[in-house]
Amino acid sequence: MSPRVRVALLALAGLVLLPGAAEVIAGLPPFGSTIAQYGARINAITPEARHVANMVSAINFDLRGLDTLGEEFMLLAAITGTVVLLRGRRGEGTTGRAMRRPGRAVIPRSEAVVLACRIAGPLTALFGLYVVLHATVTPGGGFQGGVILASGTLLIYLGEGYAGWRDAIRSHWLDALEGGGALLFALCGLVPMLTGAAFMQNILPLGTFRDLFSGGLMLVENLGVALAVTGGFTQLFLEFMEETREADAPEEPGEESA
Repeated sequence: MSPRVRVALLALAGLVLLPGAAEVIAGLPPFGSTIAQYGARINAITPEARHVANMVSAINFDLRGLDTLGEEFMLLAAITGTVVLLRGRRGEGTTGRAMRRPGRAVIPRSEAVVLACRIAGPLTALFGLYVVLHATVTPGGGFQGGVILASGTLLIYLGEGYAGWRDAIRSHWLDALEGGGALLFALCGLVPMLTGAAFMQNILPLGTFRDLFSGGLMLVENLGVALAVTGGFTQLFLEFMEETREADAPEEPGEESA
């Protein structure tokens, strides 16, 4: 695509989107105004209507679930675009050899760093899983838990080095997690329509208030977001890590993976 076509597309997108954005901004309440009445109304009706204690999850996955679905696909599109740009220039090949600048040595990991990462990595992953599973009970949810789970994979890299990290992280698994999670979220909207209900209307038992399995369809939507965010963010880490690798070169004697 030529630069002129790109500029034309940018201008066209601006003409379409900017008026709508300006109208939305003009309709926002002024700074300092109270919206407590809306929040109080949600706090009053949601525990009885949806059996969830976390109002943020109730808003994200039920009251404004369609907006969250759109945001999920915005994240999917952003990560896909980044992967296409990076992988398209670099290709599919991988190597364990680190790229080096002349005169800049790769500092080996200390034993303290390895030990700290081996302790913190599993704990971080466990905490991420806790945040995902308790989305309707305590603060957190699939997005936050997914980011924490993806951060746990970075600790594996810091503790085990690139070679060990790359052996455990497979890009096609991450693709399946990211796309599968987004698809699961979309199906949560479409499947209820097959039963005669509205898009994203709850058709599952709501469970018991403050119970781990309360919230009905919100639990499935939360799982979809967790899968997509975990896969997407880890995919980004992987692609940026691949940017630090040499293309193809013989291994130097005594060289350590970084």
